Amino acid sequence: MLKGVNQWCFPEGYPLERVFEVSREAGYDAVELNVNPEGGVGLTMETTAAEAEQIGRLARQYGLQLRSISTSLLWRHPLSSDDAAVREQGGRIVRKQLELAELLGADTVLVVPGAVNEATSYDACYERSLKELNGLAREAEQRGVRIGVENVWNKFLLSPLEMKQYVDSIDSPNVGVYFDVGNILAYGFPQQWIRILGARIFKIHVKDFRPGVGTGQGFVPLLAGDVNWPEVRAALQEIGYTDTLTAEIGRYAADPLQAVYDTSHHLNVIIGKERHSEV
Repeated sequence: MLKGVNQWCFPEGYPLERVFEVSREAGYDAVELNVNPEGGVGLTMETTAAEAEQIGRLARQYGLQLRSISTSLLWRHPLSSDDAAVREQGGRIVRKQLELAELLGADTVLVVPGAVNEATSYDACYERSLKELNGLAREAEQRGVRIGVENVWNKFLLSPLEMKQYVDSIDSPNVGVYFDVGNILAYGFPQQWIRILGARIFKIHVKDFRPGVGTGQGFVPLLAGDVNWPEVRAALQEIGYTDTLTAEIGRYAADPLQAVYDTSHHLNVIIGKERHSEV
């Protein structure tokens, strides 16, 4: 498996070349870029083809792969909104992700399908997001890029069986799952999800979590939480997963970059590249 790090792990506004430089120095194989709000560093909705290709060349200069693209913009423009204009903008965001991924040679884009809240019921979220993704799947196929539906704290797709049914109902080889190991720990066991979803999993996000905390404050550095990493590794090996484990972790207040370096070593342990003998 490959080691990846998300651009969000770096300080906000951090220059892209330094992101690549530090990632290479820390021993990562890949960097996951995000489609950022207007004025953000790197990819945005305004990024041209020429600019994207320049970013791709810069990554290659540092020996890094760009294998996936994420975004936070869908939280403001969910595919499940009751407002057709909001859903339309959400679709434009995903199409931009697909366009940029094709230009950069990334094979997967991360998509948060929607959110259940007081304004959007569970069944409405299911039906609306599914309709939008069915349309977006055709463009993904044409571009040769995959859509990975991520499990997040959005009160939606709360079991592996439902996630499996959801992506299967789209009936496209280009729609699957972007599985987040740490996010699932609040209401499930990641190794079980991995075994049930199997080859539907396109990409993996890794973070660690302590469910007893009960809030977002429970997210902790890798290996410091309650994820059963040996079982997660075994499950990934069983389904034949060999792609990226992309870290999406918080920054240390005292030294924001140190978390990037520490996480690289943590990933070595998770993947099985490092072993420590007992004293």
